[in-house]
Amino acid sequence: MTPALRLQGRVFCALSLGLVVACLNGARLDSRYELGVTGALILLLGVPHGAFDVVFARKLFGVADVKGWALFSLFYIGLSALVVGLWYVAPSLFLCAFLAFAALHFGADPAAGASKLARGLYGGAVIVLPALWQGAELQRLLGLVAGPASAALVAPVLSQLAPVWLGATVLACALQARTARLAALEFAALAALAVTAPPLLTFTVYFCAMHSPRHILRTLASLRGAEARNAMALAIWPTAVVLAAAALTGWLASGIPIETRVMQLVFVGLAALTLPHMVLLERLRRSGLPTEFRQWSVSRP
Repeated sequence: MTPALRLQGRVFCALSLGLVVACLNGARLDSRYELGVTGALILLLGVPHGAFDVVFARKLFGVADVKGWALFSLFYIGLSALVVGLWYVAPSLFLCAFLAFAALHFGADPAAGASKLARGLYGGAVIVLPALWQGAELQRLLGLVAGPASAALVAPVLSQLAPVWLGATVLACALQARTARLAALEFAALAALAVTAPPLLTFTVYFCAMHSPRHILRTLASLRGAEARNAMALAIWPTAVVLAAAALTGWLASGIPIETRVMQLVFVGLAALTLPHMVLLERLRRSGLPTEFRQWSVSRP
């Protein structure tokens, strides 16, 4: 792990533990502002890490001209449209698939050396552990995304899983501490945050302070000099496109209640971007590129 990644891990732990203390003392963001603040943070700080997919497209497929970028964009938009279509016609299936794929994807965040079991527990912690004591709030939020009926199917399952997940997480942290203390501390901080903080705050802090910056730092660490600067410049345009699309979608959906609109915009949008993102990273893992370009794989031992 590079010095930048170690620093990022420590910052995440400090932020998470500070919020844990604040939540245990009864502090909470005013509900009138919580959704707006967390939604804006996810869009502005969390979503842009996916813009580096254009770097992988160039590495994998040699995309460089207008035709190549047009074909890559069609691939990306096509997969995203399939996800949105699934949400529209089968919201319960969408919700289950989104949570499962998100957990699988998040399991790639720990440093190399973490076991597949530890990665699975880590990836699911931000999804399952909030249901331990805040199942009703989690169900309400899931209902805003996929409808009350879908949430009523999924949330009780998460509540039943949560105690077992927490016990397994404690054991995994203890075992991980023997070989990688920072990785164990990151896992423990995430678990503590997920158990004590409101579900939406937990996800926002994890996504914006751990998942997104870790992906960006790993990407930049795999590049050298001017290549890294070019990658950052290249990532600007997809970020701008996604933010513009989010603004347009929010405006077109102005007839929907604001809370539902923001939750659907953020989380259906994340789900739509996650599928092509994961497909590209899996293709990266199977490629013959140098090892540093394949470190995001959830299949890595």
